[in-house]
Amino acid sequence: MANKLKYLLLILICAAAQGAFAQISNPSFPGQRPNEPVYSRDTTRNRPRNNSASDNLDSLRKREESKHDSIVFTSKFIKVTSERLLADSIQLFPLDTGLVNFENYSPLNQPRNPKISLGYPGTAARDLLFTPRKTIGFDEGQHALDAYMVNPQDLNYFNARAPYTLLSLYSTIGGTKEQLFKALHTQNVKPNWNIGFLLNFNGSKGYYSTNNVLSQNVSDFTGGVFTWYHSVNKRYNLLANLLFNNLKAPETGSIIKQDIFTNPSFDKTGEPVRLPGSYSNWKNNGLYVKQFYYIGHIDSLNKGKAGTNNVLPTQRVGYTFYYNQRKYNYLQNGLDQFGAFPDYYFSSARSRDSLNVLHLQNDFSYSFYLRGRSKKMLKNELKLDLGLTQDFYKVSQFVADTIINQYGKKQIQPVQVQNSTFQNITVKGKLGYRFSDRINLDADIQQIVQGRNFGDFLYDAKLTLAGNRKTGRIVLGAYQQSSSPGLVYTNWISNHYIFNNSFANQKVTNLSFNYVNEALELDLKAEYFLLNDYLYFASQPNGIDATPRQYGSPINMLKLSIGKNLHWRKLNFDNYIVYQKTDNAAILRTPEVYTYSSLYYKAQIFTLNSQFGVNARYNTTYLAPSYALSIGQFYNGPDVTFTSYPVASLFFKATLVRTNIFVQYDYVNQGLFSKGFYTVNRYPQMDRVLKFGVSWTFYN
Repeated sequence: MANKLKYLLLILICAAAQGAFAQISNPSFPGQRPNEPVYSRDTTRNRPRNNSASDNLDSLRKREESKHDSIVFTSKFIKVTSERLLADSIQLFPLDTGLVNFENYSPLNQPRNPKISLGYPGTAARDLLFTPRKTIGFDEGQHALDAYMVNPQDLNYFNARAPYTLLSLYSTIGGTKEQLFKALHTQNVKPNWNIGFLLNFNGSKGYYSTNNVLSQNVSDFTGGVFTWYHSVNKRYNLLANLLFNNLKAPETGSIIKQDIFTNPSFDKTGEPVRLPGSYSNWKNNGLYVKQFYYIGHIDSLNKGKAGTNNVLPTQRVGYTFYYNQRKYNYLQNGLDQFGAFPDYYFSSARSRDSLNVLHLQNDFSYSFYLRGRSKKMLKNELKLDLGLTQDFYKVSQFVADTIINQYGKKQIQPVQVQNSTFQNITVKGKLGYRFSDRINLDADIQQIVQGRNFGDFLYDAKLTLAGNRKTGRIVLGAYQQSSSPGLVYTNWISNHYIFNNSFANQKVTNLSFNYVNEALELDLKAEYFLLNDYLYFASQPNGIDATPRQYGSPINMLKLSIGKNLHWRKLNFDNYIVYQKTDNAAILRTPEVYTYSSLYYKAQIFTLNSQFGVNARYNTTYLAPSYALSIGQFYNGPDVTFTSYPVASLFFKATLVRTNIFVQYDYVNQGLFSKGFYTVNRYPQMDRVLKFGVSWTFYN
């Protein structure tokens, strides 16, 4: 490796030397200007040449014909939007090419949304902080790999006046403990029609266990194609995407040795695991098409001003079609010799559990906008949205069982254990009233009026009080939700778990206060949650028999968070702190305090716009949840509380022309307070490791 670096350095030095010598005046050519490169001088004759008029004309014509395009494409030629931003109007925003949060590439370590996991990107994960799901209707209850999925609502759509490509690579140095690659390309085939594709790969092998065994490695592929078309008059819009998700996550039951931090192993990547041939494979593929058309007069805000693209309609009709196929497969080969499962029902040495969900959705919507005549300031604006959604589902589940074939021999074949079709009809309504450009009220209603999940509802309201940039804005929110239990809680048949329960709907009531001041870079938020009929998984004391349960009494949760960034000259200090308090910490297993801080210095190093500093994240101790293999559920198992210390990372990141790079020494303080840490019972987390990331941007 060192020799390769020397050769690379030698080549760079030679290239630099050649460029340097090219600028040196050559005394053997008289009449040359001191700073003129030698290659720009006519060396055929030493005396000036007298050109005729025709020669001059030919020279000018040749220069004009060989003239290159002088346009330099930059991020200013790329505008971006999303389905949410297109809900009420056409809004486009500049592309973000900054370094903010660039080093936190993993979905597990997002500063304001941290997760607990089985140890590294691609494995089962859950939110560290209390964050209830804000959805209604049918839910299979499988969310352990949601952090790595790409869904239609996650996509951005572009207006690219020049072809735009983004390539990103993130990896550990000297190994493949974490390894992610992302590619995005988009371009306009017409001024009003954009197409693109994305590809994401995750080939992480982790920090422990025998990572040269294929079934113990993460193998994720997510990708798809997308398009945005709007008519020339901007009345008709079409958003469409075709997405593929194929996720493979190891389900090893962790390593057998449990004293690795008090009696460390010399070769952690060779440690035996409880289930060496066990993994989950999730597939989620879908076609999403959304169309909407503006009826009546279209009001354009700030018409004629450069860089303004907002178009506000007076009426809108929309239709959305969604076809989605989800498959959840669990595969196990070999006997459970170390008691990773509580029992088995069909086969002791082989599991082939499968859940297939076919989902068809038709959504119809109509929106009406009533605005005042003032063009300079939006006030007295009324917006009414009405919608009707039909969701059709076909759910089937299979297990591998031993049967006797027609020849009297035993065979292991997939057997269908449940099969059902059903639908839900949901009525939606949204009312918005803008008193002025600083006071806005929104109310959202979703109610399932027919179908399997009849009675589910979500009522949501939000009041925004905005001042100027210095005074900030206040957002008051409230919502009430009643959602049906997931399929895994009520009707589930697999090799190791069988559930047949009848639970009431889980209810969530929420009140929130949020103050945001962009000038002060301050974000304050207070949330109160009241949970009724809370659903969770738990086991017998010190057991592993994870079972769905429902807590009948109310549970209260108070959640306070503050984000504040400080600056002094080129020194920056970004902070985010969360305080959570519940009256039932034994069920809601989440830390009371979580903090994330980033201290860094901005500097200009040659042509590099760089930052270097340290990140640190910390949470207080809490009862660690356990993980139930094959059903992808975190549950309240043995009452284990692990010690907790800060996890610090040193980083350097910079921008060079169109390339962002970072080098990070993650968990640099390992061994200072402890030799390692846990977030989930029995699953050790990452070791200190050197990481790097690079992101290349191309505009033509």
